[in-house]
Amino acid sequence: MRPYRLILAAPAAALLATALSGCGGALDPTATHRPRFATAAPPTLNKRKDPTFLAYAVPETELHAYPATRSAEYAVHGVDVSKYQGDIDWQAVKNAGVSFAFIKATEGGDALDSKFYRNWAAAKAAGVPRGAYHFVYWCRPPHEETGFFKSVVPNEPDALPPVLDVEATPTSRSCKRTLYREEVLRDMRVMLEDMERHYGKKPIIYSSVDFYQAILHSGALAEYPIWVRSTKYHPTVRYGDRKWTFWQYRSDGSVPGITGAVDQNAFHGSHAQWREWLASVTGLQAAPVAAAARPVDDRGESRLIEEDPAMPPAVGAILSSGSR
Repeated sequence: MRPYRLILAAPAAALLATALSGCGGALDPTATHRPRFATAAPPTLNKRKDPTFLAYAVPETELHAYPATRSAEYAVHGVDVSKYQGDIDWQAVKNAGVSFAFIKATEGGDALDSKFYRNWAAAKAAGVPRGAYHFVYWCRPPHEETGFFKSVVPNEPDALPPVLDVEATPTSRSCKRTLYREEVLRDMRVMLEDMERHYGKKPIIYSSVDFYQAILHSGALAEYPIWVRSTKYHPTVRYGDRKWTFWQYRSDGSVPGITGAVDQNAFHGSHAQWREWLASVTGLQAAPVAAAARPVDDRGESRLIEEDPAMPPAVGAILSSGSR
């Protein structure tokens, strides 16, 4: 997920200059000299520095065996949406074989997605299991972020667990802050625990590749389910052996009932495992989906582009902890 649907490439110098986005944060004039993250990925199986500054967890000679089109191996697929998808025909979405949807609700401490309430009600009416997600900005106190989310998203037993969307947003003009691993993990835990107390369900963490490798690596917050983004490779390549629950495998998908491109996702398991998981968290009975109704990933190799921005080179030696 991104706060904006258009993904823009930027040189490393620009990335260093923009840090992370936020709501209500004061501009720090020294931020142009800081990296977005104070930590970088720990060493992995490949010994050569990855030219995109994102590490592989498999040998580069084996990358061909891990294309994102392996999403077709999974039986259960869904979408995530926001106002950028416009007015959605949720019955058509359901009829197309979509088994779940995550719907954007809030950003930071005061930004409500204008289509949230419509999508929330219409998805349920069509019989599509749905959950809400909150996009984090890093210049708000954690309690303000979750407090706003709780004021917007109803506490409904049949909803999927809430999602905390954590990622870099280097185009922000309002929040220039370097993220230190120890501080970020502390703030995330506060937000996750607050969500769990309120909704009675263990929240899901959504992470982009660069955020995961800088902040969530080495089993951080592994007690929470994770929803990973990887639009070029199978999650094994960038997330290693981290157990994932959902995988966002493309952002340019096409689904009946939705105008334009939409993010598509897979559940990590068989249809029987989906039925069990869904019943355990919502009490809902999963609807059967014919194999022919599953989304088709028709991307050729040239279209498998990793959209996460490259992490800028570490300043000096790569730090191995979140300390300043």
